[in-house]
Amino acid sequence: MDKVVIFDTTLRDGEQAAGSSLNVNEKLEIARQLEYMGVDVIEAGFPASSVGDYEAVRTLARQIRNTSICALARAVPADIDSAWEAIKEAETPRLHVFLSTSDIHMRYQLKKTRQQVLETAVAAIKQACRYTSNVEFSPMDATRTAPQFLYQIIEAVLDAGASVINIPDTVGYTIPSEFACFIDSIFANVPQVQQAMLSVHCHDDLGLATANSITALLHGARQVECTVNGIGERAGNTALEEVVMAIATRSEQFNLKTDIRTEQIYRASRLVSDLTGFAVQPNKAVVGANAFRHQSGIHQDGVIKERHTYEVINPQSVGIPSSSLVLGKLSGRHALRQRLEELGYGNLTDEEFKRAFSAFKELADKKKEVTTRDIESLMAEDKRTVTEYYHLERIQVTCGDRGIPTAAVKLIGPQGEELADASLGTGPVDAAYKAINRIVKVSNKLTEFTVNSITGGIDAIGEVLIRIEADGVSYIGRGADPDIVVASAKAYMNALNRLLSFGQQPKTKQMAFHQNQTAQEREGDAKEN
Repeated sequence: MDKVVIFDTTLRDGEQAAGSSLNVNEKLEIARQLEYMGVDVIEAGFPASSVGDYEAVRTLARQIRNTSICALARAVPADIDSAWEAIKEAETPRLHVFLSTSDIHMRYQLKKTRQQVLETAVAAIKQACRYTSNVEFSPMDATRTAPQFLYQIIEAVLDAGASVINIPDTVGYTIPSEFACFIDSIFANVPQVQQAMLSVHCHDDLGLATANSITALLHGARQVECTVNGIGERAGNTALEEVVMAIATRSEQFNLKTDIRTEQIYRASRLVSDLTGFAVQPNKAVVGANAFRHQSGIHQDGVIKERHTYEVINPQSVGIPSSSLVLGKLSGRHALRQRLEELGYGNLTDEEFKRAFSAFKELADKKKEVTTRDIESLMAEDKRTVTEYYHLERIQVTCGDRGIPTAAVKLIGPQGEELADASLGTGPVDAAYKAINRIVKVSNKLTEFTVNSITGGIDAIGEVLIRIEADGVSYIGRGADPDIVVASAKAYMNALNRLLSFGQQPKTKQMAFHQNQTAQEREGDAKEN
């Protein structure tokens, strides 16, 4: 079997999804899960886009050792220099250079001729190759590029030293039958590509990203650029879990393999969903809440008699335990550790497990039964509260149809000091937020407030997701608790701590690599691949 290289761009293209923001520690946490899962290449970011992205990429390059770390750069000298400086300490660094090649992009965005674009691409690849032989080139909007010009530019960058040619369907324009012919034509017209690696990067604007990527694999591509849960610009990207499980489930059709530890897929999905704030739709393939649920009587009867009657994927193969073990206040450490391992948390440190067990016992005292979804929520809550500027120590509210909603809160400050205040509001949550604001004194605007029940029953855990905005930047906060007011306060503190964390990054600091870049170059290219 040929190996398919899984190139994950969750931390670059995935983070470009509107409303998403990740700090360095969150990116590192996702990267470690991707590394543990067996991803071949992690596109860590776009270093020239901001100081924060540069630092994040450099941190990943230093700490992730078993997966290749890739940095994106426009075909601009300063971008390439910046990208290399960020990843040069990686065990296996890769530079990814992109440049628009379609007529519509060249005319309206770049304002350059084909010859100018060709020369720019070749010069950029030659510059990148002076740093490393592991260089990838993407002709952006390739599927809307004139075929002969596309062949010409691919041949030229291969001659200049590129080792990977990526074909982006940047606007999700193509359809599988058309893409098949497109990939075939590249192999037929650019023989040198046989000695390199052909990659594809498909967007989901027409809902065809996974189908197009799989089609490309069947026609000779050997790298797929994808994201966990398919997140990304506009409608998103090819979903990593869908491509990987299609190959694993229908191996007789592909004669291909990946190095992905599929039992870690669900864990990765939940982690990305939690940190980005983008919920996974229930009917999402492979990782959705309904992916392995059967409501129809006929389906239930079939699955009970033989699972394969209505399930083509074993849920355990993607990290979803098929058993229904229910934990309670009498359950011990061994039972909890076993369930955590089933959910993909098998690499917890002793300290992390100690915190998880303590939180589990606290919840079990409030609930008769602790379900899988409850445990997932506890683990997410623990990850959200590892580093804090302010910690919610206590909250008390009074409210009712005849009373004035009032909240009193006590926070633990950055130096361990106790800070308390109280406020009135239009409701208990509003009062709690106003009381917190009186202490923290960080200007922001609440733009989204969502409440969900994680499990059923009167004692269900309620999960609150909020977004706040400050200086034009959106910050996500999540909190979970059987008391919805407490969950709301936790979510707000989580969002405020993220805001404060981002605020530690110098906003006026500029990298030397940017100084030689002209305003025209900055405006001429797009961030999106």
